[in-house]
Amino acid sequence: MVRYRTPQRTQTKKRGFTTMRDAKEFAATVEVDKMTGTYVKPSASKVVFGELAESWFAGKVNLSASTRARYRSALDVHILPVFGSVALADVTPERVRRWIASAAASSSAATVRKNHTVLHQVLAQAVTDGRASVNVAADIELPTIDETEKRYLTAGQIQGLADAAGEHGPLVLLLGFTGLRFGEAAALRVADIDLTHGRVRVQRSVTAVGKRMVYSAPKSHQARTVPLPRFLVDVLIEHLRCSIRTALAFPDSRGGPMRLSNVRRRWWAQAVADSGAPAGFSPHELRHSAASMAISAGASIKVVQRMLGHKSATLTLDRYGHLYHDELQNVADRLDSMYAECAQNVPTRLRVVR
Repeated sequence: MVRYRTPQRTQTKKRGFTTMRDAKEFAATVEVDKMTGTYVKPSASKVVFGELAESWFAGKVNLSASTRARYRSALDVHILPVFGSVALADVTPERVRRWIASAAASSSAATVRKNHTVLHQVLAQAVTDGRASVNVAADIELPTIDETEKRYLTAGQIQGLADAAGEHGPLVLLLGFTGLRFGEAAALRVADIDLTHGRVRVQRSVTAVGKRMVYSAPKSHQARTVPLPRFLVDVLIEHLRCSIRTALAFPDSRGGPMRLSNVRRRWWAQAVADSGAPAGFSPHELRHSAASMAISAGASIKVVQRMLGHKSATLTLDRYGHLYHDELQNVADRLDSMYAECAQNVPTRLRVVR
C-alpha cells in the first residue's frame, strides 16, 4: 500500500501492489505528476466516456444551430456507439487509432476528420477538468483530404449565370460580387441593404436544421459591412422596389427564407447548365469567385478577410494565398522602378551598370 497526498493536500492511498518495487515506482510516478501538474485522481478517470461527452455537449453554448446539429450527429452516429460505454481510462491512443482506421475504410476523409475533431474536444475537456493527464486523441494520424482545385468565374460568366437565373439574377450577382455565404444572403432583410451608401450589413445567417430554418449569427460570430459595386446597387434598387424594410430581401415563394436544397433543385442546376458554367458549379463557389476578383482588383489579404468574414487573415491566406503570386512580381517591379528613379543619386562605385 502507498499513502500519499494529492495536490489539494488531502491524504489518500492505493492498495494492491504485489511487490515493494511496484509500490515505489507508483509513488515516484505520483510525485512526478504532482510536480509537472499532470496528476489525475485515480477515481476521476473512471467516469464513462458517454457521460463526459454529454457534459461537454451541454456546455457548448456558443455553437451555431448547424454546428450543434453536426456535433450531435457525430456523437450519436460515429462516436458514442464506439466509446459511449467505455471508461475514460480505457480510451487509449491505440483504441483511437483503430477507430480512425475503421472509419477511414467506410467514410470520407473529411467526415473522419470532423468526427475526430469532436472526439478531440471531448477529451480536451477531460484534461481541463482534471480527469485525464493528456489528450489521447492528439497527434493521431488522420486520412488526407484530397483538395479539389477551386473554380472561379469571371465577371462576364457571373453575369451570364445571373441572366440564366431569370428573376433570381440579383441574388446570383450579390453572391458573385460580394462573397456572402448563401445563408447570409438568405437572411438579409431589406433594411440590411444601404443602397444610398452602397453597403450591405451582414448580421445573421439562416440554415436548414432538419425541417426547421434556424437563424444565428454569421459563422465568425461577428457582423460585418460589405461594399456593393455601383452596378449592383442599380440592380438591387430595381429588385427591392416596393419591398418593406422588415421583409427578406431574397425570400422563397412563400415569403420565408430560402432553403439551399430547394434552390439547387428548382432553378440553380438549370441556370448553371444554360449559362455554360462548369458542371456541378455550386452557389458557394461564387464566394471563391468574389475573392478572386477582389484580389485581382488589388485588395490586400486583410481587406479580403473582412469582406468574406473570415475569423483571421491566416484562414484567408491559406485559401486564397495562391492568387497573390502575381503580386510578388509586381512588388519586385515596383522596387526596381524605385531604384531606377534614385539611381542618379547613388555613388558611382555602388551603382549597378545594366
